[in-house]
Amino acid sequence: MFWQTSLLGGLAPSFDADFRELGRCPLDAATWVDHAPGWLSGSDQLFDELACMLPFRQRRGVRMYDQVVDEPRLSAWWRADDGDEPLPILRQIRLLLAERYAEPFDSIGFNLYRDGDDSVAWHGDRHRHIVTNPVIAIVSLGAPRPLRLRPRGGGSSLSWNLGNGDLFVMGGACQHDWEHTVPKVRVTTGPRMSVTFRSV
Repeated sequence: MFWQTSLLGGLAPSFDADFRELGRCPLDAATWVDHAPGWLSGSDQLFDELACMLPFRQRRGVRMYDQVVDEPRLSAWWRADDGDEPLPILRQIRLLLAERYAEPFDSIGFNLYRDGDDSVAWHGDRHRHIVTNPVIAIVSLGAPRPLRLRPRGGGSSLSWNLGNGDLFVMGGACQHDWEHTVPKVRVTTGPRMSVTFRSV
């Protein structure tokens, strides 16, 4: 199956609760991102478990580039009123991130990029319309893929190659003043899943 990134188990997933490798990058006076490479070890095993258990589906009728299309990736969601998180480690991560960033993080979005043709266009997360300066924390599982950021409306972009358990957090006015994308790529070493913690 396309999601099998590890062989015969592998390392049990664990994360760096002390954030030893975390570094902050200010994008402007009001915006920052945090990045911790390899923050989650055993990420391939977590990828496999989530890919097998979550009800991934393709969103229909998504507006991209002024057209309505099927979104070129698969998605699944968990919200606090759904009950327990799909796996205990997700609860541990959610509570740790909530404490560090003073956010409730009451939902988790799972986006699966099956190959280099899956992508998401330039955008800011929609809940910026109801949450002032939302903090969004992403744990990237599977093969690295570029995530790019640029000022809203265009301009030079910055890029991070995220995968293999990287933690990436967008904060400040990022969703208001900046846009992000996961572009199509010609060559990829395998699928990628973003596990995205939000407060909605």
